[in-house]
Amino acid sequence: MEFLETLKQRHSVRAFDPKPVPQAALEKLLQQAALSPSWSNTHPYRIALATGETLESLRSELYSRFQETIKLQRGGKLAQIKGLLTRNKGIPDGDVKPVMNYPKDLQARRVECGKGLYGVLGVERSDLKARDQAMAENFRMFGAPAAAFVFVHKDVGIYSALDAGIFLQSLMLAATNEGLGTCAQGALGLFRSPLDKHFNIPKQYHLLCGVAIGYELDVPVNKFQPEKIAAAELMLPKRTG
Repeated sequence: MEFLETLKQRHSVRAFDPKPVPQAALEKLLQQAALSPSWSNTHPYRIALATGETLESLRSELYSRFQETIKLQRGGKLAQIKGLLTRNKGIPDGDVKPVMNYPKDLQARRVECGKGLYGVLGVERSDLKARDQAMAENFRMFGAPAAAFVFVHKDVGIYSALDAGIFLQSLMLAATNEGLGTCAQGALGLFRSPLDKHFNIPKQYHLLCGVAIGYELDVPVNKFQPEKIAAAELMLPKRTG
């Protein structure tokens, strides 16, 4: 596949065929992504690849935990305080906060993207239950048969996240080239402890995000592609005078 075609075809897949991806194919993708450049060639990130029973266990626990998170969110401050005191499993224990208030200059594009996605899903803004369920599907990895969780070295700071981002782009393009779909998921950074049960993760590595990998289903949600920003909008103007 030509590079430009691969770049254009890559998109976020939110509905996967449960058919397993051969282990050799997954290892090939990871090896190709490992060719990515990094700060002083240090590759300050580590990958936990989940498939089979491991993935099913994570899918079940992460989904269950997020359902508890929703209850706490909808229950108000009192419920949230009680949840903290009782160490409710819905309290996020991730290393980073994937949920944030977006800056005003970025919010418009975020809202536009959300409207487009929920429009395809048929979810009304006022339907909190449907919105919660749509969000919860992140923690099922949209039914993907494989998921890679990305951990970054805390002592390299922002540059470890930069390098991990380069790795993720390479991974997703390699997957597209091999006829596989992916979805990078910041939401999967919400809970760390379920992953510690299945993988030997060094303490200096912090969970950043996850990426679902598998065969794309031919359904409307997978046709959604938000309009990408024009390069001209990214360019900073020169000073005059």
